[in-house]
Amino acid sequence: MTDIGQAGGPQGLSIRHRVVDGIRVVTVRGEIDKEVEDLFHEALLPADGLMAPARIVVDLSGVTFMDSSGINVFVTAHQRVSDAQGWLRIAGARESVVHVLHIVGLDTLISCHPTVEHALNV
Repeated sequence: MTDIGQAGGPQGLSIRHRVVDGIRVVTVRGEIDKEVEDLFHEALLPADGLMAPARIVVDLSGVTFMDSSGINVFVTAHQRVSDAQGWLRIAGARESVVHVLHIVGLDTLISCHPTVEHALNV
């Protein structure tokens, strides 16, 4: 496991990156809304000119709220990693976030798992 960075943002949003067996794990804490959309987007799809990782697990266990801004970022990230023959998985989402994912049908596009460990070992 390698720690590759941490970012802080408005309203206490924090994002931590690490690599586990070549899979990028992005751990998010706080609320994902319009105010932090760009920060969340950058966390999943860095704009630094580097190719986006083809396999990403997003740990949402610390996310207490997510609106359509987060959904839009997930759709864009899913398309990008799928184009690179990779995958994107969501792990540990709380019931309120799972409800949003289910309402918009994102859980049929991106697989959701109870834990990061489960998402890594599928």
